[in-house]
Amino acid sequence: MPSHHHKKNKDPHRRKDSHRHHATPKQQQDPTDEGTPAVTEGPGSDDNSSMSVEREDTSSISGNGSEVGSVGSRDQIPDLSQCCSNDGASAVEPNLDGAEVKWVGPVRAPLLSIKTELNIPLLLLTVVAMATRMWRLEYPNSVVFDEMHFGRFASMYIRRTFFFDVHPPLGKLIIAFGAYLGDFSGNFTWERIGTDYPSAVPVWYLRLFPALFGSLLVPLTYQTTVELGYNHWTATLAGGMVLFENSLVTQSRFLLIDSFLLFFILATLLCLLKFWRLKQSPFSPWWWAWLAGTGAMLACACSVKYVGVFTVLLVGGMIFHELWKLVGDKRLSVHDLTSHFLARAGLLAVLPVLLYLLLFHLHLELANRSGPHDEMMTSAFQATLEGGLSRITKSQPVSIAYGSQITLRHTHGMFLGRPCWLHSHLSTYPVRYHDNRGSSAQQQVTCYSFKDINNWWIVKDPGRTTLYVDDPPKLIHHGDIIQLVHGTSSRALNSHNVAAPLSPYSQEVTCYIDYNISLPAQNLWRVELVDSADEGDTWKSIQSHIRLVHVNTSAALKVSGLQLPDWGFHQLEVVSDRVIQQEPTIWNVEEHKYTQVDQADVVGNNEETFNQATYEDTMDDQPLMGFLGRFAELQWKMLSTNKELQQEHKYSSSPAEWPLMERGVAYWLHPRTNAQIHFMGNPVVWWSGVVGILGYLALLGVFLVRRRRACFDMDDESWQRYILTGELVLGGWVLHYVPFFLMERTLFLHHYLPALVFKILLLAVMVENIHTHVLRWPIHRNVFSALCAVWVTCIYFTYRKFAPLTYGNSDLSADEVTDLKWLESWDLLIQVL
Repeated sequence: MPSHHHKKNKDPHRRKDSHRHHATPKQQQDPTDEGTPAVTEGPGSDDNSSMSVEREDTSSISGNGSEVGSVGSRDQIPDLSQCCSNDGASAVEPNLDGAEVKWVGPVRAPLLSIKTELNIPLLLLTVVAMATRMWRLEYPNSVVFDEMHFGRFASMYIRRTFFFDVHPPLGKLIIAFGAYLGDFSGNFTWERIGTDYPSAVPVWYLRLFPALFGSLLVPLTYQTTVELGYNHWTATLAGGMVLFENSLVTQSRFLLIDSFLLFFILATLLCLLKFWRLKQSPFSPWWWAWLAGTGAMLACACSVKYVGVFTVLLVGGMIFHELWKLVGDKRLSVHDLTSHFLARAGLLAVLPVLLYLLLFHLHLELANRSGPHDEMMTSAFQATLEGGLSRITKSQPVSIAYGSQITLRHTHGMFLGRPCWLHSHLSTYPVRYHDNRGSSAQQQVTCYSFKDINNWWIVKDPGRTTLYVDDPPKLIHHGDIIQLVHGTSSRALNSHNVAAPLSPYSQEVTCYIDYNISLPAQNLWRVELVDSADEGDTWKSIQSHIRLVHVNTSAALKVSGLQLPDWGFHQLEVVSDRVIQQEPTIWNVEEHKYTQVDQADVVGNNEETFNQATYEDTMDDQPLMGFLGRFAELQWKMLSTNKELQQEHKYSSSPAEWPLMERGVAYWLHPRTNAQIHFMGNPVVWWSGVVGILGYLALLGVFLVRRRRACFDMDDESWQRYILTGELVLGGWVLHYVPFFLMERTLFLHHYLPALVFKILLLAVMVENIHTHVLRWPIHRNVFSALCAVWVTCIYFTYRKFAPLTYGNSDLSADEVTDLKWLESWDLLIQVL
């Protein structure tokens, strides 16, 4: 509990809380009255009194730091009005019942004074948290679990290289800052788990900030419990459970971002509770500060992982409930209500959005060079990066003309983790497909995931036989009809009413071969600009997103996403689909050339033998995609890719397995011993937390029924606190746990950590509620306290027992590993040595 500077009162008649409530001279009573505090202070508040009286030889320090005299007898208290002269000079009065009273007059306060209060439990929790998270932080000196990903991202930040990740950037930015402090050059490949770090990698600095934020989670838990209205014993219990929770220790000691997420979620709750504490002082400076802090912490939580959105829903629901109460307060005018609404909207909606955008802007400014993840993004996005595609396309013509040589990239699709380009080769479709359907046996058209000479096409005017660009060029506009001639085979892109090889409800797409049979060419395509319906708009490279609609059948060119068998070289199937308005039908020109050479066998050649047609508009003159465009594309890619993370993993688990911790995750294994790091929690904490949730719901039901029958087990303040606990803490657990049942992506036990923190908070406050409001008899409370002491001891020793799996610093024998396997479903690793 927080320590106090007040010295122990030796008067047996003095109340225990006399150090908090001091009587002024007007409140003095007969000192023989039982239970009356016999110590008085001079006029003014407890913290700023200019004069005090203390009994016996006990001295005290007044609020301004001055020492006052003592009273020789504890049975008599002099009248202050008679002890001081009018001018404030000190005086000595005659003895009262033989006791001489010595007075020291008022002492002027110093210009600057500081009053401090040391919260010893909070300090101890913080120090031990730092020790448990920071101890031997550089061990193991090899890549642990997802350090392989987040370490690589830190390297790319250091090298200013663009990368793609499904998580927002704040957590990775903090890790990169640690790398910067450690003078990391970024020259490490992070190839696989278990790879040893060379001496050039500052492991301690890379792991510093995850450990620091994980350590601060403990005092945050303590403070949040206090702000909920519970006592310091309960806060110490909550902080202690977080302190000795093995899963939280493990997740804090490595290059992982979950400790940032947990810190910002809990900081959001703390700021919100402190904001509510000032509801009687609306629009005061601290009221604005804590409201802004809530919004800022919300933005940070969402900027680490999208799980932060669940915290937004929690805070949003609580704020809506608060505003609804304010609407019913008739003391507030319409102006007051409007001010309350605008303040919350501005600092809990607008501010988080601005901070979120600012962090992405910082991310894109730091990672502004071309890298291995460029192809995840559209051509327009890639053109904004230094090097890479921008280097290739910077001087190419912008507007597409008849005779242009182009490569057509599928704009939005990522198939097998890569983009693809419209492609053809001399091989033909088999006469019959796998289901015995007949084909056209025409030349194959596919979507190929690598840049290749066979990706080049010539845009031909159907009314002319020439394949070169006029001077001046004849530009192509929205709605124009074209033919696409394959560069190396000189055959035109074609479609017809023949079922596609793998998508029988769509049409086959080919390059037409004239077999002199009754299968005429159908090779006319209409250019439709997706982002404009204006007939005058020009088709442009990089910038324009288009659909190619087959004139004869009104079907759009589409990538089905299905992979062709051996005869199609495992490339992606291209079809034409009558459902035009869908993303798989969108394409854009990436590389583009003008030429006057009427020879198909030189298409795509980069040599200077080309006689370039004259053109004025080049990519150098065109504005690049702006920040908001890049931000929107990156968000869409992150969200869509997140949904596609459905790979099978040995240590994946379902949300139903999380509350009882039925499966852990292997993070690291020593190459020669059974020393290992296994992500798993403290079983006593996890399993007790389930009891805490059930206990809260059971007590809530009992209390509601008894209150309905006018049996009030709690006063109004305690009841409101109990309800707030359910809304904020139990509601937080539900919102951070239940949505995972709706997700189809691969999930792991560490996705439960935000819900676990809420569960620990609820468990701690349930202990106080049972002790205070359920158990009425002292003997029952004493027994319950003893049981709680045993339970807390079990938490600590269980933490110690599983510490070898948390820190990985013990060479365990096979029997020792087996002894730690409390559940059959725990997949601990045992090597044959």
